[in-house]
Amino acid sequence: MKDGKPRTVFSFNNCSHQLAYQDTKSQAVSYTTGVPAALGASLVARGIWSRSGVNNMEQFDPDPFLAELGPLGLPWEVVVDGKLAFGV
Repeated sequence: MKDGKPRTVFSFNNCSHQLAYQDTKSQAVSYTTGVPAALGASLVARGIWSRSGVNNMEQFDPDPFLAELGPLGLPWEVVVDGKLAFGV
């Protein structure tokens, strides 16, 4: 909701199986699972993400994560109240 009106915000990444295999000799599902996990661990190790206790990824500031995700081969897009190319 914004200004009392419903809205849709969709964020996504579309990863090519062929390109993932060329880079890693693995399928895109493995790539899109492993890269974000490794990036999250890196943000914790570098002290960019730091909280005591047990936390979910969603509790951390997404900006540093999203800033580094694209350069690691997983660019992302956001569509606000728009048509999606793949029909969702």
